[in-house]
Amino acid sequence: MNRLQEKYRNEITPSLMEKFNYSSIMETPSISKIVINIGAGDAVSNPKVLDNAVSELTQITGQRPVITKAKKSIATYKLREGMPIGCKVTLRGKRMYDFLDKLISISLPRVRDFRGINPKGFDGRGNYTLGIKEQLIFPEIDYDKVSKIRGMDIVIVTSANTDQEAFELLSQFGMPFRR
Repeated sequence: MNRLQEKYRNEITPSLMEKFNYSSIMETPSISKIVINIGAGDAVSNPKVLDNAVSELTQITGQRPVITKAKKSIATYKLREGMPIGCKVTLRGKRMYDFLDKLISISLPRVRDFRGINPKGFDGRGNYTLGIKEQLIFPEIDYDKVSKIRGMDIVIVTSANTDQEAFELLSQFGMPFRR
């Protein structure tokens, strides 16, 4: 069992039950999945770009990404419907907790001028979205092999009903929110 899973079972669940007055352990919110998405819009002109994004996402998550395709044609971007323009990975279970642990304890502190992540990234239903400007903060990425600095979106999907519950859940996991 992962370090964060143990922390969730032994520390976070009891404190959330106490704070929000849940009657059952099953009511406490949990993290159900993490979705990581890289949009490579320049893959329209150079398909090799998408291969690099896929390999980097595979290194970061330890799981093979799915290639996402354009839903609409946009003439100004020379984009046709069905063209590959990005990749995404959905992490669940052990891999999800491993990634979250790595994100909180290793990667986020490596961001330049880091003052904490924005607490306004909640969507109203208890899910948190975090944008990362460069993939170099992850220890698996070799700086010399990077062709282009690329950002990514990380969506943490929780079973919480409100943003307040989700905020409390993530801060107890150790998410460094800005004050």
